[in-house]
This record gives sequence, structure tokens and C-alpha cells, in this order.
Amino acid sequence: MKANRAYDLIVSRDSREPAFLANADRLDRIEVVSIDDGEVALFWELAPKDAAKLLRALRTDLAQLEAGEFITAWEGSDSPPGQHSR
Repeated sequence: MKANRAYDLIVSRDSREPAFLANADRLDRIEVVSIDDGEVALFWELAPKDAAKLLRALRTDLAQLEAGEFITAWEGSDSPPGQHSR
């Protein structure tokens, strides 16, 4: 099963501004939640620009990888966006 059928992304922002206009001390939260049980599988709290990059990478992997591959690839990943490797 594709990861985008098993997991949902929840993004929380401290304000409504887009990342490029956001205050430097704002933190955005990204959660990957299991659709089956509602449990949070992955969680990040990042600066807006980093969160935007991470979100793009997560969406790409959710669409391309199987559920198990997705979790294996991202589990324990706290590397900066763009430096993530599988």
C-alpha cells in the first residue's frame, strides 16, 4: 500500500504568513499520522523555510514509496531538509 494511503500529513503554523514572509522565531510543526489508528508516527518542529522544504520532500515520498519504506526512510531523520538520504 502506498504511504499516502496509510499516513496523513498535519501541518500547524504559528501564523498565516507564507514561509518567506514569516517571522524568524516562528516554528511550524509537521506530523505524519497513521490513518488506521490516529497515532503520530513522525514529528518535526522547524523554522518556516525548513518546514516548507521538508513538507515538499515528505509529500513526494508519500506518493512514491510504500508505507513501510516511507517509515523506514524517515524514521529518526532529523537531518535538514534537502540533505535527507534513503
